[in-house]
Formats: sequence, structure tokens, C-alpha cells
Amino acid sequence: MYTGSPSRDKLIRHTALPHVEELAKPWLNLEAYREARVREAVYEAELAEEFLKSGLVRNAAGKAFQAWKSLLGALLVDKIEEVEKAYPGVVRIREGKRIKKALWVIALVPTSQMKKLAQLLGGEESALTSIALDLHSYQYNGPDPEGIYSPYPDEKSAQRDVEILVGKVKEYVAKLPRRS
Repeated sequence: MYTGSPSRDKLIRHTALPHVEELAKPWLNLEAYREARVREAVYEAELAEEFLKSGLVRNAAGKAFQAWKSLLGALLVDKIEEVEKAYPGVVRIREGKRIKKALWVIALVPTSQMKKLAQLLGGEESALTSIALDLHSYQYNGPDPEGIYSPYPDEKSAQRDVEILVGKVKEYVAKLPRRS
């Protein structure tokens, strides 16, 4: 039986996206993929902020993580050569088509590969990815004063990292050149 709060239900209805956009496939059009990932990062960051305003810190942590993951995918487009060196070969996708493994990795940005991918970017992205991964853990495990299940001892420390990561996502998006 669902026992959600009316304010939470209102937030979910209020923040629902008007339409769902299919993500462009990087093996078909890298530029379209990048633009879609940037838009996704913006949407996720906005949702994280809305969740924070409503006191839903674990939900906000998940959205901040998704915003960073989306942005990471967009940023990796400019490092395609480095990604190809780190992920050589091909993979077979659902349609039976064979594509470069690097493009597959950029499309998915697997959580287990985010640190390695961020290191290819060579800047503060590595540290920000660590924050994103910590927030991902917090989303599932919640606060843990002993630091065994979650790196955050309380909700307030997780909230600060959500704010930092969302701020950085917005900063990166603002610096990206507009392509259209």
C-alpha cells in the first residue's frame, strides 16, 4: 500500500517532463548525442534542486548523480580518440550491428567505468565523479554515521555535495559552446 505524502505526489506531478526524448545514438551522430546529453544533464540538475527544496535529499542525490553522468557522456564526445584507445574493439548491440566499443561506452557511461572515463578528461572531472559516485551510494544506502554503507554520516553532508555537484553541472553547461 502506497503511503506517500501529498506534497511529494504534487512535486512528482509538477516536475514530470512533458515528453520523453529518445537519446541520440553516438554511433549515428555524435553532435546530436552530445546535445541530448547536455539537455538531460540540465533536466536532471533541475530535478535535483526541486527535490532538495522539498527535503527529498536521497532523491536529489540520485538526480545529481544522473546529471553528472549525462554531462560526462557529453564531455567525452570531445575525447573520442582517448576513449577509443582506452576501449578498443567492437561490441555487438541489440540490433545485431557491430559498433566501436568506445562509442558504446560513451553511450552508456557505465557506472563501473565512470572513474576511468573521468580520468580521460584530465581535470577536476575525476574529483567530481567521486562526489557523484558517493551520492549514488547515498541514494541507495542513506546516511551512515559509521561510514560503512555510505560515505555520508548525515543528510546535511549529502545535501552539501548535491548542491556542489549541481552547481558544477550548471557551470560546465554554461561554458559549453552552443552547437546549432
